[in-house]
Amino acid sequence: MEMQMEFVRKLPTPQEIKEQYPLKEETRTLKEKRDQEIFDIFTGKDKERILLIIGPCSADNEDSVLDYMTRLAGLQEKVKDKIFIIPRVYTNKPRTTGLGYKGMFTQPDPEKGADLLGGIIAIRHMHMRVVEETGFTCAEEMLYPGNHRYLSDLLSYVAIGARSVENQEHRLTASGIGIPAGMKNPTSGDISVMMNSIIAAQNPHTFIYRGWEVHTTGNQYTHAIMRGYVDKFGRNHANYHYEDLKDVCGLYEKHPELKNPSIIVDCNHSNSGKKYLEQIRIAKDVMNSRRLSAEIGRVVKGLMIESYIEDGAQKIGEGVYGKSITDPCLGWKKTERLVQELAER
Repeated sequence: MEMQMEFVRKLPTPQEIKEQYPLKEETRTLKEKRDQEIFDIFTGKDKERILLIIGPCSADNEDSVLDYMTRLAGLQEKVKDKIFIIPRVYTNKPRTTGLGYKGMFTQPDPEKGADLLGGIIAIRHMHMRVVEETGFTCAEEMLYPGNHRYLSDLLSYVAIGARSVENQEHRLTASGIGIPAGMKNPTSGDISVMMNSIIAAQNPHTFIYRGWEVHTTGNQYTHAIMRGYVDKFGRNHANYHYEDLKDVCGLYEKHPELKNPSIIVDCNHSNSGKKYLEQIRIAKDVMNSRRLSAEIGRVVKGLMIESYIEDGAQKIGEGVYGKSITDPCLGWKKTERLVQELAER
């Protein structure tokens, strides 16, 4: 037997989707401006602001996501001199066992089965609404490298997840995307894997992408994301502490060829043990480390926080508006207070 696959239908190419749902010229101009501001933070040209990559664990509902982003835009205005916000609008979700809700790209309706064509249209529509109605260009997880081009003209940041960071296709694609790519440490916690991924993505490559032979020049804004790790007994361990950050700074020193050495600290996942309220303490702890060490202050460029309208998480179908259906998140009131406190620090 050659293959056990049912070929359901041929999906439109990213170019066809972009032609069907084109960006306004003012949106293109806005993205260019925001991209440059983000580059300036990574290069150190902008030393006054940190990055805050914040938003729902999964962008599961367009109405509640837009509600959250509208609130976030008002908060951004209050802290704009100290914090540059890149909202998380994550529409592809990795699953440890491969089972469960895989994000809006796969399931535009979480209570129904897969609909990839509907998902492609839904995620582009939602991202376009976010930028047009709030002025935010957003972050996504690059779970499937071949899908990136459906949103490549809208995004300002991508993260490569802990389960993907050792994958060659993710590394090579990150080398040619033109926006910052954060490489998470793997679930095992092996920092050398993360560093190898950064090295790979900062260098040029020739490979096959979406049926084309392509050549990349390397992505000088590829950087580390510290997200904690899981040991062989399944126990969570943090790696956001002062000593951990100093260790990664030391690894960057051993690789002077790497451009723009940077760390983003993921305050949830194994760093918090998925105890979402711990994100508040962890974010403040990292800010304190930045104050105590000039080196950490220079290399740690920002934080990643999971936040939504309501505290915690719910099961699919429970119907609580603005509450995560994947990992638990900080609710809006706690988020607002935390972001203002971080700006004061």
